[in-house]
Amino acid sequence: MPQNHPPPPDRRIIFSGKKCSESRSRLPATTTNAIPNASLARYNVAPSACTPQGSPEYSQKYAEYSVLQQHVLFWDRDNDGIIRPWDTYVGFRELGFSIVFSLIAVILMNGSFSYPSRLAHSYLPDPMFRIYVSSIHKVKHGSDTGIYDSEGRFRPQMFEDLFAKYDRDSTGGLSPAELFDLIHGDRVAADPYGWCAAFMEWFTTWLLIQKDGRVWKEDIRQCYDGSLFWRIREERISGRGWDQGYGFSNAMKDLFGYRIGNSTKNGRRMA
Repeated sequence: MPQNHPPPPDRRIIFSGKKCSESRSRLPATTTNAIPNASLARYNVAPSACTPQGSPEYSQKYAEYSVLQQHVLFWDRDNDGIIRPWDTYVGFRELGFSIVFSLIAVILMNGSFSYPSRLAHSYLPDPMFRIYVSSIHKVKHGSDTGIYDSEGRFRPQMFEDLFAKYDRDSTGGLSPAELFDLIHGDRVAADPYGWCAAFMEWFTTWLLIQKDGRVWKEDIRQCYDGSLFWRIREERISGRGWDQGYGFSNAMKDLFGYRIGNSTKNGRRMA
């Protein structure tokens, strides 16, 4: 849905100035009236201006979990609060990723996230590289969008700001160039881990949900609260398949002008 960016309702509030060009090109969202107190972080719901109630059934089902915890629950296969390397692998495979990509995801996710989440329980690393859902907020890295706060809550204003700043054409989605600008704009100094993590997260998001050359606002919102992953899994299991994402067949078409294996039995196979 196209997003309109009218002038700020209160002309006394200054959003930009001559001495900072970025402040003129990255204006914050001013159309958040549909969300009461949009600047206040939400614990268990992820609303947006287009969907002020978030994902009601999903957030009610997991009301005891923060939005960041909800984001990773898809990989907690047995509901025990722990994400093992095998859980990560199975989750990515169910989303349609290839064996190789899923194995890489295991190495990156469990290798990077295990110890930070372990710190809430012990200073000793987990020899099995498990990720602890209860302390997933400790995994939050720098150079990110800031949509999750330090406790794993969801900030609606920051989510709307993302599109106000980087959705240049007001299409309601982000192109690869706009995603690159987003990653570049979020970078903070001396944070190579955060730079790489942000790139990998958005690259994986693109592979999973792009459609017509963009990642769309509602899909991204559902990605933040985790309901998207269950939706993809359900559509793949049901036989309808998942018709979004950028897979091997897309790459072959872009490179050589034709598709090789348009889709898998249960939807597109990514990477």
